[in-house]
Amino acid sequence: MIEIGSFIKLQRTKKGMTLGELADGIVSVSYLSKIENLKTQASPEIIQLLCNKLGINVDKSKEPIIKEKCDQWFSMLFEVNDKEDIIVTYKELQELMDTNISDYILLFEIHKIRYYLLIGETSQAYNKMEELNEMSDDFDNIHKFYWFKYRGNYYSVKEDYSNALEMYNQAETLFKFTNLEEHEIADVYYLLAVTHSKLRNTLESIDFANKALEVYMKQYNFVRCAQCHNILGISYRRIRMYEKAIKNYNLALHLGELNNNKAIIQLTNQNLGHLYSVKGDSEEAIKHYLEVLNDSEVSPSSRLTTLASSVSEYYQAGRYEEAKETIHIAFELMKELKEETHRLSHYTIHIYHHLLNEEWGKFENVMVNELLPYLKKTKDYANIIIFSSLLADFFEKQERYKDAAKYYKVVNLAYRQIANI
Repeated sequence: MIEIGSFIKLQRTKKGMTLGELADGIVSVSYLSKIENLKTQASPEIIQLLCNKLGINVDKSKEPIIKEKCDQWFSMLFEVNDKEDIIVTYKELQELMDTNISDYILLFEIHKIRYYLLIGETSQAYNKMEELNEMSDDFDNIHKFYWFKYRGNYYSVKEDYSNALEMYNQAETLFKFTNLEEHEIADVYYLLAVTHSKLRNTLESIDFANKALEVYMKQYNFVRCAQCHNILGISYRRIRMYEKAIKNYNLALHLGELNNNKAIIQLTNQNLGHLYSVKGDSEEAIKHYLEVLNDSEVSPSSRLTTLASSVSEYYQAGRYEEAKETIHIAFELMKELKEETHRLSHYTIHIYHHLLNEEWGKFENVMVNELLPYLKKTKDYANIIIFSSLLADFFEKQERYKDAAKYYKVVNLAYRQIANI
C-alpha cells in the first residue's frame, strides 16, 4: 500500500501542480513538502482538503472495481495481447486512478513502464522510471519486484544487457519475500536465461532456461516451452554441441507447429539459419532464412533481423547480387522501424551496402566510429569478434597491415572477455 504522502506527491506531479498551488489556502508549502516526503503525518481533515483540490475521491468505494480492472490489465501486459485492447483498458483504468485513492496506484504506475515498452514508447518508459525513482526507496517487496523486473525489460529493449541482468538478479532475490505465482517466477528465470545468453554466459543461460522450462512443462505452456528450447539451442550451438542444439530447435519447431504459432516457427528458423552459418553451410543457412522471409505474417522486426543475417550470409558465400537485392528490401523496411531498437540490424545492412558498393571510406567510418564503439558500450563481445574480424580482413586486403593487426588484436581481446565471463 502506498503512503498517503507519496500518493499526493504522485498525483500533484501528474497534474502539473506546484507545491505552492496545491498548498495554497490549506497548509504552508514547507508543511506540504513534509507530508509528501513522509516527514510528518497530516490530519484526516488536511488530507481530505488536499485530495479534494486534486479531484480525488478518498472513500475507496470503487476499490473493488479498481482491483478487478488492475488484475485484468496486469494480466494483459504479461501475455501476448492485442495492443488496442491493452490501450483501451489502460485508459479506463487511468480514469479511475485519476479520481480515486487506491492501494493499487503504485503498482499501476510501475506497470506503466512495461506498458510503454509494449506500445513502443521507450522514452515514456524512461520518463516513468525517472519519476518513480524518487520514491523507490519506500517501495514494499512486491513493488520492488516489478520495479526491478520492468527496469530490466527497459534495459533489454535498449540492448543494455549488463544493466538488464543486474535488474533481473535483483528481482530474483525478492522471490522469498513475496507471494508470487509460479508463472511470474518462471518468467524471471526465462528473462535471466535470455539475458545471460545475450551476454554469452552460456552455462548460466542453460541453467535458467531449464528452470523456466520445468515450470512451463508443468503448466502445459507450450509457447514458453518452445522459447526455452530456442535458448537451449543457442547455448548448445555456442559450445559446439550441434546435435543437441538441433534437437532443441526441432522440439521448438514441433511445439510452434502444434500451436500454429508463426512467431515461434520464424524465430526457430532464424536460429537454425545461424547454426548452419556457424557450421559453414551457407546453403542450409539461407534455406532457413528464406523460410522466415517467405512468410507473409512475419513481423517487421523479425523480418529485418533475418534480412540482416541473409545479407551477411550472401556476402560470405560470394552471392553479391542477391546480397544487394536483400539490402534494397531491407532499406525499404528500415524506413518503418525505429533505429534505436534495431541498431545492430541497421549497422549490419549499412556496412555490407558500403562494402558491396566499394565505398571504403564510409565502410571504415561506420565500423570504427559507430558500430564498434556501440558494441563495446553494450559489451557485445561476440559481435565485436565478428565485425572486428571483418574490418581486419578489409585492412589486410587494402595492404594496411598495421591497421589489420590492431583489429586482430581486438578480436583476441574480445575472445578473452568471453572466456572470462
